[in-house]
Amino acid sequence: MLRGRSLSVTSLSGLPQWEVEELPVEDLLLFEVAWEVTNKVGGIYTVIQTKAKTTADEWGDNYFLIGPYFEHNMKTQVEQCEPINDAVRRAVDTMNKHGCQVHFGRWLIEGSPYVVLFDIGYSAWNLDRWKGDLWEACNVGIPYHDREANDMLIFGSLTAWFLKEVTDHADAKHVIAQFHEWQAGTGLILSRARKLPIATIFTTHATLLGRYLCAANIDFYNHLDKFNIDKEAGERQIYHRYCMERASVHCAHVFTTVSEITAIEAEHVLKRKPDVVTPNGLNVKKFSAVHEFQNLHAMYKARIQDFVRGHFYGHLDFDLEKTLFLFIAGRYEFSNKGADIFLEALSRLNFLLRMHKSDVTVVVFFIMPAKTNNFNVETLKGQAVRKQLWDIAHSVKEKFGRKLYDALLRGEIPDMDKILDRDDVTIMKRAIFSTQRQSLPPVTTHNMIDDSTDPILSTIRRIGLFNSRTDRVKVILHPEFLSSTSPLLPMDYEEFVRGCHLGVFPSYYEPWGYTPAECTVMGIPSVTSNLSGFGCFMQEHVADPTAYGIYIVDRRFRSPDDSCNQLTQFLYGFCKQSRRQRIIQRNRTERLSDLLDWRYLGRYYQHARYLTLSKAFPDKFHMEPTSPPTTEGFKYPRPSSVPPSPSGSQVSSPQGSDVEDEEEDGRYNEEEEAERDRLNIKSPFSLGRVPRGNKKLHDEYKN
Repeated sequence: MLRGRSLSVTSLSGLPQWEVEELPVEDLLLFEVAWEVTNKVGGIYTVIQTKAKTTADEWGDNYFLIGPYFEHNMKTQVEQCEPINDAVRRAVDTMNKHGCQVHFGRWLIEGSPYVVLFDIGYSAWNLDRWKGDLWEACNVGIPYHDREANDMLIFGSLTAWFLKEVTDHADAKHVIAQFHEWQAGTGLILSRARKLPIATIFTTHATLLGRYLCAANIDFYNHLDKFNIDKEAGERQIYHRYCMERASVHCAHVFTTVSEITAIEAEHVLKRKPDVVTPNGLNVKKFSAVHEFQNLHAMYKARIQDFVRGHFYGHLDFDLEKTLFLFIAGRYEFSNKGADIFLEALSRLNFLLRMHKSDVTVVVFFIMPAKTNNFNVETLKGQAVRKQLWDIAHSVKEKFGRKLYDALLRGEIPDMDKILDRDDVTIMKRAIFSTQRQSLPPVTTHNMIDDSTDPILSTIRRIGLFNSRTDRVKVILHPEFLSSTSPLLPMDYEEFVRGCHLGVFPSYYEPWGYTPAECTVMGIPSVTSNLSGFGCFMQEHVADPTAYGIYIVDRRFRSPDDSCNQLTQFLYGFCKQSRRQRIIQRNRTERLSDLLDWRYLGRYYQHARYLTLSKAFPDKFHMEPTSPPTTEGFKYPRPSSVPPSPSGSQVSSPQGSDVEDEEEDGRYNEEEEAERDRLNIKSPFSLGRVPRGNKKLHDEYKN
């Protein structure tokens, strides 16, 4: 163990106690380096942003994030200030005096951590010299035409320079630096080549080659040990990037990744087994009222229903109260994100619902950004028609109300045949005529630039889901991220998720999977796969994930067609649930959020820091051979009450009967079940001691 005071860690119920030593954070400096610090590109941004509060609470003013400088991000996300730490202040001043532009401030997120941002363009004149430094360090050359790799080299070189200046003035403090992904890796390579006295951690969230190979529809996971890695990287013209990634992995004192499935991949692709698996968490906030998330679901569902009313005007012959909203969201990686088998499953679901004469309608949203010209005119017209009808209805209602009020004041019961005059009837008839539509409701909300070759639209044309009246499954492609300022669907992503019934993410390549994790925290059931880190994590922790609203599609040991059939059965079973069953399931789903809290998952990062200190400074820190925190053998038990999905013996009608609901009332006690679940996740252990007097909260977060 590390030398110091012993800290007994409160473990999960059923787990052995894990004894660690309290980190002397007042004697350490922690730097996290990532291209996505204040710069949203993908999932790493979410990792760093959500983890910031937990880490800042633990480390106080000894925690710093390093990222690239972009003017628009600096203006909206960062408050500039002067460094309090003497070593950091000297490093910033020295680099600025030698022709760099280094910006320092507080990132305006929860925890308001310090950030050090480098202006890449301002230092680009050093590129050729730094290319030589990288060649001398690891014999990796970067082609002049790969602008992204060149930018990463500049970023890494500035990071290594900064860390050298910090260590030169750090006095007795030891420095830990954690580098995320290959974009930050050159900083690690150069730091080790220059023998800087820092403890280094490299975290890969997804391997470069793995993402490329999976996108090519190769049976990746079942042939991991058969690939010629150098040949595959060379054929895809990413060999230099792969070398940068692999060199970073082997230079680090400790190598971590985000899931067991990615650990297996990294061992074969990057030729090093991760020392620690660090699952991704979220900053979970609990409502004071237990069922507040259910109220939010109802509120935001109503807003989605308004959009659907406009989008399907003239074809709104389905009951919105019996309509389920499903969605898939994320980067537009058609195969990697599972959009291919999702569409095929929707075609089969449509057939099942029609065959069983179901009165349930499923509206599916694809929220995946793609190249567009502008909004689809027909889609905008639909929202205008809906608003016009709403205004007319309110106008007639007010006029009707005044006449009714006057009649009641006179002590009369008004003649309903006369209370609406001819003008009112004419206005309503004109409104009805305005909803006439010759064409089908559009499949996409925008004009796509590559309409003919777009994978989603091409598949929709093949399977014939054109939003016709007979279709029980309707599809809407929204090819840009959601925003509350949109004139079409004015909702933020979180609001939209809360208003949906099910998130569907049957990914083939998903090292972690934040989208289903976010659904879980918001109390929305989701579909994932056993090739995603999140899916494997839930299989490990939950005895019956389906009962808790986590449907896990087997994509590793089944053929694509079998996986598609399994997904179809999941979707059809979900459509057969009664409203009460969905409410029960959402309650259970939300209770799993404790598993995804950084206050619990942060212990894995803490273990990695202990380990890297013992490897980098063995004469000052020592860790006995010990296992990292583990959850082996622990699982949420299967709920003893009624299962949320109808069993195979029940009738095939998607609508539950009143009798079924009465039986559920007798077999489901929510308070007892919730209490059993609460006992499974104990209060997370203290993540460390914050030095007294060091922690200064930003004004915005003092309260």
